[in-house]
Amino acid sequence: MLLDKEKSSYFCTQTTKNPIMENKKCFFAVDLGATSGRTVVGSLADGRVELKELTRFDNALIETGGHIYWDIFALYNEVVKGLKLAARHRLNIRSIGIDTWGCDFVCVGTDGAILRNPTAYRDPHTFGKMEEYFEQVMDKNKVYAKTGIQFMNFNSLFQLYAMRRAGNTALEHADKILFIPDALSYMLTGRTVCEYTVASTSQMLNPQTGELDTELVESVGLHRDQFGTMLHPGTVIGTLTGEVQRLTGLGAVPVVAVAGHDTASAVAAVPASDREFAYLSSGTWSLMGIETPQAIINDRSQALNFTNEGGIEGTTRFLKNICGMWLYERCRKEWTDAPQSHTELQAEAMRQPAFRSLINPDDKMFANPSSMIEAIRDYCRKTGQHVPDDYAGICRCIFDSLALRYRQVFTWLKEFADFDIKVLHIIGGGSLNNHLNRFTANSCGVTVLAGPQEGTALGNIMLQAKACGEVDNVWQMRKLIADSIELKRFEPEDREVWDAAYEHYLRITGE
Repeated sequence: MLLDKEKSSYFCTQTTKNPIMENKKCFFAVDLGATSGRTVVGSLADGRVELKELTRFDNALIETGGHIYWDIFALYNEVVKGLKLAARHRLNIRSIGIDTWGCDFVCVGTDGAILRNPTAYRDPHTFGKMEEYFEQVMDKNKVYAKTGIQFMNFNSLFQLYAMRRAGNTALEHADKILFIPDALSYMLTGRTVCEYTVASTSQMLNPQTGELDTELVESVGLHRDQFGTMLHPGTVIGTLTGEVQRLTGLGAVPVVAVAGHDTASAVAAVPASDREFAYLSSGTWSLMGIETPQAIINDRSQALNFTNEGGIEGTTRFLKNICGMWLYERCRKEWTDAPQSHTELQAEAMRQPAFRSLINPDDKMFANPSSMIEAIRDYCRKTGQHVPDDYAGICRCIFDSLALRYRQVFTWLKEFADFDIKVLHIIGGGSLNNHLNRFTANSCGVTVLAGPQEGTALGNIMLQAKACGEVDNVWQMRKLIADSIELKRFEPEDREVWDAAYEHYLRITGE
């Protein structure tokens, strides 16, 4: 970790300024998702934070040679484009931070070159390898006890095992293994680091020690030195290389290790006033959890497949993944007669009878069916329910079912929490869905505060502001965010109706 005096020396004042943003310190956030990415500039002034999107771009998968890859060089090029635009507008860029999805990584050779585009977590090469690992290498109970991470076949541990078994030459010749945000930071600075929150998604990090577990790393034929120095969010990695300075027109701008895992950045932006809250990061996938000072690892958490991922300032994000608006998005692609407007479509759904058809959103049959509409109908048919025959009925089924699934997970969270959960913060794109937010408040029986929509970018930028000394801690960050946005409040109603619906849901789903 860099010393404070080393940190502060990086934050030199730029000499060129945009007349519109004069005297504003700007933080440059790179926010990469599994389908698209963007660059965003944020600034702090008068106790508020302001965001401006600079660029948006696709993050396309490459399928070749029987495998599926990410194009790390294309992503780097998009980052450089965003930085060029910032320089062209003469923005006072104080630092740069990168957040991405988790689990995937890049292999770097002894000469410092990237050996191959990184394999994507959607690649089928890990199918069956998790089970094989448990049979031949290490018992699954031992793995969970070490990491507290939910079991998914694409966790980095199982990707590395699959690559090793296949004789992957990039892995065989790798001098360093860098997770995606760390790889992009390396391309900008030449420094190899291992950011804590994204490393925690690998199923190789022990939350008790805060380090990669030696036994797990060695089980896939690697050693700890092949990963970079462990850094926590808010730590400076280094400055832009001379090459990147020349390409972008910027000076020696520092690159900060923010919460490299995008969900960790989003949770950092929850506008809570104290720790007595739960969060729901709502989008294509929903992640519901709490912040805890230590990981929660026991038989019960393993049985319910909860995960312990790295948070900011030494916290753990204890959470569960829920299949969120994926169901709705997939159906919208199939509907040919439904209104294109979310508002019109959802208004028609709200006129349908409540709780007439219910599903378990996390049933395996909804993971990636050829037709989501038919999968929902088939589930209802098999469970002896009304089979929805139009888009409005299916949409109402999805919203009712998600709200009841949220209640189920929320009930489990209350069991694990050592505090009273007084409010549920909904962040991300799903925070704009007023119907589902209202249903969630009614179902869970708790006050819901919806917003911000731009949680990930806000968390990224606020952690850069912390590294720069503009804020001292996460609670100052959260207050700034709360003062900068308008939260929508939903209070629980119709408790008896939702209690009865929840009992019906449990009977239908068999849980």
